Amino acid sequence: MEISFRISFNIFIFFLLSTKLALGQNQIDYGQRESGYTIIENDTIPWVFLDDILVLEKPTFSNPDARKKYYILRHRVIKVYPYAKGVGERLDTLNQKLSMENRRVKRKKLTREYYKFLKKRFEPELHKLTVSEGQILSKLIFRETEMTVFEIIKSYRNRFNAIIWGITANWWNISLRNKYLPEVHEEDALIERILLRAFANNDLEPRKYYYKSS
Repeated sequence: MEISFRISFNIFIFFLLSTKLALGQNQIDYGQRESGYTIIENDTIPWVFLDDILVLEKPTFSNPDARKKYYILRHRVIKVYPYAKGVGERLDTLNQKLSMENRRVKRKKLTREYYKFLKKRFEPELHKLTVSEGQILSKLIFRETEMTVFEIIKSYRNRFNAIIWGITANWWNISLRNKYLPEVHEEDALIERILLRAFANNDLEPRKYYYKSS
């Protein structure tokens, strides 16, 4: 099973210092990286923290059928992730605007505009996507927003609209209450590894977080 983990490198950079050279006489610019120095047995050793590195093992397969299923799933994930990303980024923008707006009428207008965007962006996909793709999209929206599609519609529009959407989705055997739980479900864990590899290979661009609710 492919394992992904992060290795945080704390790399000590050693310099050959002459007996007359003092650390204060040499200032090195490391940009935004945290740096400093450590004194070990009267030797001053400068160091700098480098960026985290994501290490991903190459996927392995027990048989040709497992390999085929993996690449079918990968194709579906690559296809629908941009939609989930767009929903999440637009929701961040909405929350940021709502946090700065106290007028009830204006807040209703903002949420109504987001609902129209969601309806235009997501609802047609229920008809164009396969059942499997629609189920993955529903899960990935939860990954990007920490809310199910049903919860988003209920919170930013109303429960009635959420129920109507749920009925429509159920016609296509897609649940709008799907959650993304890679620590529990094997397929979700595989989807997460596919995403991480796609981000690392620049096959997909990860979502930019504009707003973090308290």
